[in-house]
Amino acid sequence: MESPIKVLIVEDEMVIAARISVELDELGYEVTGMVSRAEQALIHCQQTPPDIVLLDINLKGEMDGVELAHLLNEEASIPIIFLTANADEATFNRAKDTLPYAFLTKPYKKLDLQRALELVVSRLNTEKSQTKTEKSTDPSYILSDRIFVRYKDRMVKVVIEDILFVKADGSYCLITTPDKEYILTVPLKTLEASLPGNTFMRTHRSYVVNLHKIEALDDNQETLSMGSNKHIPVSRRFKAELLRRFRLF
Repeated sequence: MESPIKVLIVEDEMVIAARISVELDELGYEVTGMVSRAEQALIHCQQTPPDIVLLDINLKGEMDGVELAHLLNEEASIPIIFLTANADEATFNRAKDTLPYAFLTKPYKKLDLQRALELVVSRLNTEKSQTKTEKSTDPSYILSDRIFVRYKDRMVKVVIEDILFVKADGSYCLITTPDKEYILTVPLKTLEASLPGNTFMRTHRSYVVNLHKIEALDDNQETLSMGSNKHIPVSRRFKAELLRRFRLF
C-alpha cells in the first residue's frame, strides 16, 4: 500500500491553515505540519521533508512567500503551490520566477484545491517516468569531448569545452554556447552527471557553469559573468565550493 502524499501548509492565518488541513485529510493527503513563518518552514522541511508545500505568497514576517520559495528551491527542490489573495503584479511576477507548480487563489473551493494537488502529483509522476526512460528516448548522445543534440531537424555536434553554461527548464535543459542555444529533453541533474566534474559545477539549483568560461565574480559573490551580458546566479548552497575552486587574491 502506497503512503499518502505529504503536504506542508505555510500560512499565517491559522483559520485558513486549519481549514486546508481538514480538507487535505479528507482528500487523502497527509499534513506534515502547519507553520506561519518562513523560518519555521525551512526547519520543518529539513527535519520532515514534505512532498508538496502549500505556501502563502504574502507571508508575513522578515521573509515573504516568494523569498521562502527561492530558498526551498535551492535547498530542497520541493514542489510549491502558491496561495494568493489579490497579489499585486510585481509580487505575482516575482512568484513566477520561482517556477511554482500551481497557483491557488483565495478564497478557493475544495475542488480547486483538489485539482491543483492532482495536477502537481501528475506532473511529479511524469517527471519520475521521464527520468527513468530518458537515456533510451532522448535524441542526444554524449561522448568524452562532445555532445550531439537535435537542432533544426538534424543532429549537430557541440564541443563540451565550448559550453558556457546549462540552465534547467523543468524536465529540459538549455545549453548555451557563445553563438547558439540548444534544448535537450533531459533534466539538469542527468546532464550534469555526464559533464566533466573538473570543469563544470552547479552554482544554483537551475544552473551548471563551465568554470573555464567565467569572466568575473561580482563583489557580493552572488553573480557570475559569462561574457556577452550573460549573468549567472550563485546560491548560498554552492558558494563555498565555488570560492574554493577559485584562485582569489
